[in-house]
Amino acid sequence: MKITRIETIELQESTEVHTGKVSWLWVRIATDDGLTGLGETYPHSPSEKAVILSDYAPILLGRDPTDIEALWHDMFLAVQYRGWAGAEIRALSAVDIALWDLLGKRTGQPLYRLLGGKCRESIPIYNTCYDDTYDFNTHPVELAQELSAAGIHAMKIWPFDQVALKNRGQSISADELETCLTPVRKIREELGEGMEIAVEFHGYWNLPTAIKIARALEPYNVMWLEEMMPQDNLAAYGTLARSTSLPLCLSERLLTRWGFREVIENRAAQFIMPDICWCGGISEARKIAPWAETYYLPIAPHNCGGPILHFASAHLAAATHNLFILETVRRHYQHRYPPLVTAQLIPSHGKLPLPPGPGLGVELKPELLTSDKVRFETVS
Repeated sequence: MKITRIETIELQESTEVHTGKVSWLWVRIATDDGLTGLGETYPHSPSEKAVILSDYAPILLGRDPTDIEALWHDMFLAVQYRGWAGAEIRALSAVDIALWDLLGKRTGQPLYRLLGGKCRESIPIYNTCYDDTYDFNTHPVELAQELSAAGIHAMKIWPFDQVALKNRGQSISADELETCLTPVRKIREELGEGMEIAVEFHGYWNLPTAIKIARALEPYNVMWLEEMMPQDNLAAYGTLARSTSLPLCLSERLLTRWGFREVIENRAAQFIMPDICWCGGISEARKIAPWAETYYLPIAPHNCGGPILHFASAHLAAATHNLFILETVRRHYQHRYPPLVTAQLIPSHGKLPLPPGPGLGVELKPELLTSDKVRFETVS
């Protein structure tokens, strides 16, 4: 089996997050025996597409796609010298996912079987509250109650972002702090410990203000504090961790095992959060997870992209012993994904079922591929 074609597919209208609009990019890798593997990355498809087509396609064409480890290192070597921790690794991640999908299809196995088999019968999840039925800043209790009624007992919100952007992350007044704490307080008062609350900060704050906010959140026993500061100075995170009793979660924006090395070794985080579409793909995530486990740290994969990431994350979660919980976005699996892909992975009673196969067990819909919503480029 040899790789004969590399194809990128850009979705013109993907989704919107706290930073604005993002674009999902899919890559399809075709072989001479008629199989095609599907991968994904985000958030800036023009950058990632350029790396795939100009840097990685010449390495991949004519090669055996089952040599996943060798291909990963050959691609990494091709971009390492110029600096790799950006679009290069996001692009590599998409290719790597596609190669694993191909391997699963060739063997007729769901991907989690190739990763060591299932560690659980279903996958625990939380909901990241993007553009949900209720705004968590104005109607936090209604949102929490609705999630709870659906069997989802953990949620992620980011009530501090507006103040962070206004003050450039440099300070927060007593009144601002109280306003930001209000959604967390209301959820706790209404649901008690029946709803876990993860608080996301998107890396906006400086160290002293992060410590101040963390200490203010301690009485509410939140599930974790996620990315309070930028991810570039992990020694500062060590200081933060020693300054609060609440656990830290880091970080979807760390790339490869080398990016996660310091945060694991300096014990700054109690929850390790790789994103398969960013960290180097399935190949790299399956190295990061057991390394974290040697420090008795669980993983909580970041899963806030497109439908292929959703399926790939579920396969990783199914096969990973030290999984704590998997992120899901109700807006995505209820509304964004169904028009795009041939299979759906929807939670029931607060857990995801094991994903299907072979491979990832999902394809882009034929009607999507013939629509004007996507743009193709191919190298063969």
